[in-house]
Amino acid sequence: MFNGKQRYALLSIVAACVTIGLKFGAYLLTGSIGLFSDAAESVVNLIAAIMALWMLTIAMRPPDHDHAFGHSKAEYFASGLEGMLIMLAAGSIIWTAWPRVLNPTPITRLDLGLGLSIFATAINGGVAWIIMRAGKRLRSITLQADAHHLFTDVWTTIGVIGGILLTKLSGWLVLDPLIAIAVALHIIWIGFRILRESGYGLLDSALPDEDQAVIEDILSRYRQRGLQFHALRTRVAGPRRFISLHVLVPGSWSVQKGHDVCETIELAIAAALPDSHAITHLEPLEDPAAWDDEGLDRVNHEPIS
Repeated sequence: MFNGKQRYALLSIVAACVTIGLKFGAYLLTGSIGLFSDAAESVVNLIAAIMALWMLTIAMRPPDHDHAFGHSKAEYFASGLEGMLIMLAAGSIIWTAWPRVLNPTPITRLDLGLGLSIFATAINGGVAWIIMRAGKRLRSITLQADAHHLFTDVWTTIGVIGGILLTKLSGWLVLDPLIAIAVALHIIWIGFRILRESGYGLLDSALPDEDQAVIEDILSRYRQRGLQFHALRTRVAGPRRFISLHVLVPGSWSVQKGHDVCETIELAIAAALPDSHAITHLEPLEDPAAWDDEGLDRVNHEPIS
């Protein structure tokens, strides 16, 4: 059985199959290069949606011996591929449209062709809205990238339809391919943004400022009790949040008392930030060695005898 994320990816696949048929039908009826480029992007949508489903299936796998932190980073590969496919689709639009700039051709059977295209756009817009909401709720970068891709397709179609109407009203046949190229440039920018976000995830980017503020608020309650903290590090892996920090307590405390405080802090962070995993390291406040590892690399590498 498919889980929630996978069902949304399947919805995207079904929508892509339907819109491919509608848009290629519109192109065959009108001969518009803009509508052809729009249909070609829907093929890319289908490939991207299939890849998203595959990566979401991998990301669902539980942690194992070789992947102790789980497989959630697989989502970044899907969104990265989605960004590249978006840019590839834009490049194909420009490649196809440029010859029509030099040699414009007339557009035929506009009414039925535009009707099919508008219907396909309505399907894409509705599905994109549903998937974007689900992606934000489930904190899935793959679903959000897929929704961005579908929204890009919607804007492509709107731009193409606008270009066709202007071409028909003005008689300037060159407007059809020029507007297709303008839309393609916008698509390239969207693809770049998705690639950048995927790169941040693969490079273990820290939690956003608002999440770190939540953690700091929790820690501030314990600072008032004389505890100190350092080496706070955070990273995001798909929908998961990972937090590690060192908890410095009076050396006179028993191990049990220190452990209880650490456990309380970990549970408080997990309650405030869903899908988070906090790891604490207990250290004596008075020991100078406890301050040697505030950074990622220890200052003092000599073993303690």
